[in-house]
Amino acid sequence: MDVPALPPLLAAVLAAPQLGLTLALGAAVGVIMALTGAGGGILAVPLLVFGLHLPLQQAAPTGLIAVGTAAALAAVLGLREGIVRYRAAGFMSAFGMATAPAGVWLAARLPAVPMLLGFSGLLLWVAWRSLRAAPPGDAAPPEHLPCRLDPAQGRLRWTGRCARALGATGLTSGLLSGLFGVGGGFVIIPALQHVSNLDLRSIQATSLAVIALVSASGVVAASASGALPWAVAIPFGAGAVVALLAARVLARRLHPGHLRRAFGLLTLVVALMMIARAFGWRIG
Repeated sequence: MDVPALPPLLAAVLAAPQLGLTLALGAAVGVIMALTGAGGGILAVPLLVFGLHLPLQQAAPTGLIAVGTAAALAAVLGLREGIVRYRAAGFMSAFGMATAPAGVWLAARLPAVPMLLGFSGLLLWVAWRSLRAAPPGDAAPPEHLPCRLDPAQGRLRWTGRCARALGATGLTSGLLSGLFGVGGGFVIIPALQHVSNLDLRSIQATSLAVIALVSASGVVAASASGALPWAVAIPFGAGAVVALLAARVLARRLHPGHLRRAFGLLTLVVALMMIARAFGWRIG
């Protein structure tokens, strides 16, 4: 009896020479996303560049697969817990999905070295924000925030200022998502902390919902342009999803401040490695 042939894509995945490493790198992204709600996306691309030696133009959409899939799963779990602000997430996503294809278009046309240096600069900014201690009184009084939670209804009060702040956040995260393959959580989370009085768990869950939707837009655009190596993207994404589920329990037991500083130090090291890569240094 003849054994049915495997579908070509599945056969390519199983035959990949670095399948185990790809799964492990994806798992690292999932763990970071579970612990920080944002950081997995910005570290997915460096892992692919250094671990699998993908060019940045292919690493970016591959990272989006893992980030978007894991974020979608986490967002569904957040919806079940009632901590996702789905109206705000949908509003930001609409703007982000409009600009993500533009970022993909730019990424396919920019030279490799400027892209690497631009991504390194982004990493340095994220590291600085993560390591920087917020000064006392840094947060605005709740009555001055553009997006305030109505304690009676448990919903955000929508104003013109709130809509403009959320729209600008969505536009920025979408463009960076398409350009560098990052989820955009490093933009969304600080923005929501700055303009709203939502608690951190709600901010992280809402950010993940936006990441899932915006990443889908970037993945579609990258796939249409032929820049997405599916044989790598599928196991990378699978590793991220499994690890995210496993690490959610650990995330509840660790102090957010310690996580933020550890993530900042890791991001700083990766930024310096990306700068070295831009000037010709190679690993392996």
